[in-house]
This record gives sequence, structure tokens and C-alpha cells, in this order.
Amino acid sequence: MTAKNAFYAQSGGVTAVINASACGVIETARQHKDKIANVYAGRNGIIGALTEDLIDTSQESSADIAALKHTPSGGFGSCRYKLKSLEANKREYERLIEVFKAHNIGYFFYNGGGDSADTCFKISQLSEKMGYPVQAIHVPKTVDNDLPITDNCPGFGSVAKYIAVSTLEASFDVRSMAATSTKIFVIEVMGRHAGWIAAAGGLVEDNGIPVVVLFPEVEFDKERFLVTVKTKVEQHGFCTVVVSEGCHWPDGKFLAEQGTRDAFGHAQLGGAAPVVANMIKEAHGYKFHWAVADYLQRAARHLASASDVEQAYALGVAAVQKALEGKNSIMPTVVRESTSPYRWSIGEASLSEVANVEKMMPMEFITEDGFGITQGCKDYLYPLIKGEAYPPYKDNGMPDYVTLKLAGVPKKLTEFKL
Repeated sequence: MTAKNAFYAQSGGVTAVINASACGVIETARQHKDKIANVYAGRNGIIGALTEDLIDTSQESSADIAALKHTPSGGFGSCRYKLKSLEANKREYERLIEVFKAHNIGYFFYNGGGDSADTCFKISQLSEKMGYPVQAIHVPKTVDNDLPITDNCPGFGSVAKYIAVSTLEASFDVRSMAATSTKIFVIEVMGRHAGWIAAAGGLVEDNGIPVVVLFPEVEFDKERFLVTVKTKVEQHGFCTVVVSEGCHWPDGKFLAEQGTRDAFGHAQLGGAAPVVANMIKEAHGYKFHWAVADYLQRAARHLASASDVEQAYALGVAAVQKALEGKNSIMPTVVRESTSPYRWSIGEASLSEVANVEKMMPMEFITEDGFGITQGCKDYLYPLIKGEAYPPYKDNGMPDYVTLKLAGVPKKLTEFKL
């Protein structure tokens, strides 16, 4: 059988470890030249496939591909672009098949979150409906940790570690100043519908920090919140608040809603921290500082979790291995076999059960008052933030991250307008 080429693309918000998955895919494919001739990457995700803007990864040295494992962000560029249904936009699907045919692509590895799983699932269906066999494998990635079936998602462990450590450090700062100055520190973290990242901030409680966590899963109760904050300040002299960007009022409106929408039609968020901080100031008069972790939390490769890096790479490897086994329309998963000691293995899930399904925080992970995390949640989180996988550093003190050549593949087709 003639070897086919593979197409790999990164999608959605990038992470500190998505490139580790890319490294796993490319290094494993290179070990099977008899079945996978080459890996072409999409420049800026699936858009690279639609516009036939492909990157020839064979032009990258082994050392540079290996360096992806310790380099943050998306080495090949990402995008937020969701394919509509086959019925609603047949033109785009026909274009994908045309590009795949032109470049002898028989494997499709899409590295992303929930919307990417949906795209991957549609492409797996497309191969049947349009008579061109493409094995579509979704490589999980999302800092939100909201993909179903898998125990956790690559990218989350490193964000959780960054938020836990940063919240702890800032809380130590506030504790130092609380007697005569700042008494409130508010940190806003990512998480539109699921409070996994916010939960990580709650780990500071084990270091003696009075903390209030605001989850998307719990409707915001202003009066109860303000009473809780005041009680903690009176007891400890200060209080830290971790607020998820998805925290919302009982009517469903986000505290951080700006009235604008993103490319997927989701409400554009950002600004819950100042809302909460000013609320506390108006009610109690406490001096405050607030911060929005934003891109810092998902780009912080200098503080990545060792287990996260290991799993991101392993799932990239598994994606290729499962494709070579003939699998299609699946996502390799992390299976937790034991929490103490922490042991995990690779499983798989059908994309029909993954696409468009969000995994929320279990209510048993949230304390009864709705403002903290339970021991069960801590037991879940700690293994995911364990271990350090520092990048190499240059003599000048900066991390030695790689920038790839990103050599293009010659185009064979006519131009396609998105």
C-alpha cells in the first residue's frame, strides 16, 4: 500500500503544552514512513486546509521538532473557525476533500477542544459521504478541562499549576500588607462554563490562605458573597477571591459580559475581577488589587506541570498509533487508574460522544456554601499539577523556545475564498 500523508492542525486557544502533542504526532509519524509519508501542518488551523496553506514539517530538523515539547503556544498557528454542518456548508467540505486528494492526505489529526472535536467528527463523517477515506483523530487540548470521558485535558494541568502558584504568591503579598494597606486580592481566571481553573486557585487554602472561589456552576449571590468576604477579613485580616470569567447572575448574565460576541457566537468575556473588587470596596471599603490572568495562565510554559507535558506528548503519540491501527473518529483519552499513587493510561472515546459535550465541575467538588473546593476536588487536582518540566534557558536568562521554519507546500489548486 502506498503511504499516505497526514494533516495536523492546532485549533482554538493555545496552551503551554499543545506543541508537546504536535511533537508526539510528528515524531511518531516519522517512525512509520512506510505508512505515513509526511506530516503537513495547517497554517493557522483548519483554515490552512481550506486555503491550501500547508506547512511541510519534513523541512524541520529533528532537534527543532523535539524542542516543540518545551515551547508554549501554537507552533503552526491556530484559529477559531468552526465548520458548519455538511448540509449547511457543503462547499467547505468539498474543498477539504479536494485539498486532501491533491496532497494525498489520508490521516487527519486535529488538536483542540470541544469545537475541534466537532470539526473532527464532521470530517470523519464526510469521508464516508463524499467517498474519500480520511481517518480523523481528535487530539485533546483545552485549558478549560471540559472535554468529556477523558479524566483531564492536556493544557489544564499547567494552567492549574500557574493559577495555584500565582494565587498563592499574590496572597502572601497581600497578607504582608493587610495591616495598613491592601486587604483584598481578586484574580480572574478563564473558564466560560466550567470552573476547573478557578478550583485550582482554591488549593491555596491548604497553605492557610482565606479564599473565596466563584464558579460558573454556582449562581452568584451578591449578599452571601459580601458577607463571606467580610467574615474572612475579620478573621484573617485579608481575603483572596478567585473568580471565573464565566461567573454569572441568577438570570444567566455574566458578571464580565461586554455585550460583544466572538467568532463562535459566544459572549465576549473579560472584566469580572474589577466588577467583584469594586463590589467589595463599595460594601466594605476595603482597599483592593485585582488581576486578570488572561493569556499569562495558558502561555506559562516556564511553570508547566510535568504530568501535563507527559500526557500532552503521550496523547499525540497515541493519536498516530491509533490511526495506524485503523481507528477513525476517535479521541485518545487519559484514564486515571489511581490517585494515590497517581497512575494513568491511554484510552479512547468515540467522537460521537465527545463532540459538543461540556464536562462541568461535579457538584461534589464544590463546598456546600458554593465558595470553595472539597477534599475530593483537591485529590483530583494535586496529581495534575505535580512535577516541574522547566524549559532550557539561554545564557542571557531567557527560555530557549523554538521558532519553526514553517516552509510552505507548493499549491496545486485554485484559490479558495473563506
